[in-house]
Amino acid sequence: MKSNKGFTMVELMVVVLIVAILAAVAIPLMSGRVDASKWSEAKASMGTIATAIRAYAAEKGKDGVSATPSLSDLGIGTNELDGTYFLTVCYTISGVAVSDAGVVSFTVVCDATKGRSTAPKKPTKMTLTGSGTGQVFTEG
Repeated sequence: MKSNKGFTMVELMVVVLIVAILAAVAIPLMSGRVDASKWSEAKASMGTIATAIRAYAAEKGKDGVSATPSLSDLGIGTNELDGTYFLTVCYTISGVAVSDAGVVSFTVVCDATKGRSTAPKKPTKMTLTGSGTGQVFTEG
């Protein structure tokens, strides 16, 4: 009596098809996570800039603050924010102001299109807005 042990070609093809479908679904989900992890580098640098803006505003006072200070005004060196994915030129600062109550507000934008070729593709920009109520990151 002959005993055939093993899988038929149809069974193997079904398994390969199922694995291919799972891979097709999982790859886009994972690539989104990769971009999100790359943006964490920019968020950390933007947090550094926000801290420097607050120190700058405390030092200069309400009337001595420029609305668009340069990174060197904040005490940040030319290549100090260069990282794996983003360069110092990616970051722009605007809207720096100090209210009568001493509340500092500002906007810091990071443009990934000015970064390295390994920078995330989506979203292309991230904005950090700071005010008396805290800080908020927004995409785009």
